[in-house]
Amino acid sequence: MDITSVIGILAGLAALIGGFFWEGGSLAGLFQPNAALIVFGGTFAAVLISFPASKLRTIPAALRMAFGRDKENTDEKAEELIALAAITRRGGVLALEQIADDHPHHFTREGLQLVVDGTDPDQVRQILELEMDASELKYDSYSKIFEAAGGYAPTMGIIGTVMGLIRVLGNLTDPSNLGPSIAVAFTATLYGVASANLIFLPIASKIKSRGQSQIHVLEMLLVGILSLQNGDHPMLIRKKLGSFISTSRPERSEGENDVKRGFL
Repeated sequence: MDITSVIGILAGLAALIGGFFWEGGSLAGLFQPNAALIVFGGTFAAVLISFPASKLRTIPAALRMAFGRDKENTDEKAEELIALAAITRRGGVLALEQIADDHPHHFTREGLQLVVDGTDPDQVRQILELEMDASELKYDSYSKIFEAAGGYAPTMGIIGTVMGLIRVLGNLTDPSNLGPSIAVAFTATLYGVASANLIFLPIASKIKSRGQSQIHVLEMLLVGILSLQNGDHPMLIRKKLGSFISTSRPERSEGENDVKRGFL
C-alpha cells in the first residue's frame, strides 16, 4: 500500500477536526448522521446515474491504483531491455522466443512476441501504440469517476444545507434554538466540500499521476522493443532510453543470464 495516500487523508481530516475543536467546537456539533446521509448518499446516487455499470465495476481497480504500491521500476525495465539487446546481438531475435512467452509484463510480452514473429516494424509500432492508447483511456476513466464524485459532493452539501434551513425557518417558535439549528444545517456543506477536496479529487489526481507514470514506462518499452527489432547495439539502446532513466547504471556483461534467471 502507498502509505502517503493514507497519511495524507488522515492528516487532512485530523487538521480539520483538530481546528474545529481548537475553536471550541463539540463532537456532537460536527458529526450529523442526517447531513452525512444527504451528502454521501446523494453523491453515490449521482455517480451511479453518471456512469454505466461497466465503468462502476472498475472502482476497486481504481482504488488499488490510487492506494497500492507502484511496482513499475523504469530503471529496471530499461536495464532489462539492454540485457535483451545483448541476447539479440548474439543469437538474433529468435533467441527471445522463450523469454517472450514467459514474460510477466503484458506489454513487453506482446511486443517481444511480435518481434519474434517477424512482424513489420511499422505494424509493431502501430499495435503497441494502440495498446498504449487503450491503457491511457482506462486510466482516464478511473480518474473521471472520482472527479465526478468531487464535483457532486459540494453540491449535495449545499442541498443538505438548504434543506436544513428550510426546516429551521419553518419552525421559528423557539428562537433560542435558531443558532444551533443553523449550525447543524451548515454541517452538510462542510461534509460536501471537505470530502471533495480531501478524498475524491485527491484520489483522482493520484490516479492521473500514476497513469502518466505507467504511460511513460510503456513509451520507454516501445522505444526499446523497436530498437531490439532493429538490432541496435546495447550501448545505443542505453542512449535512446537515457531520457526515461532516472539514474545511470553500469551496463551488465551477463545480460542473458540475468534475464533468464528472472523470467524463465
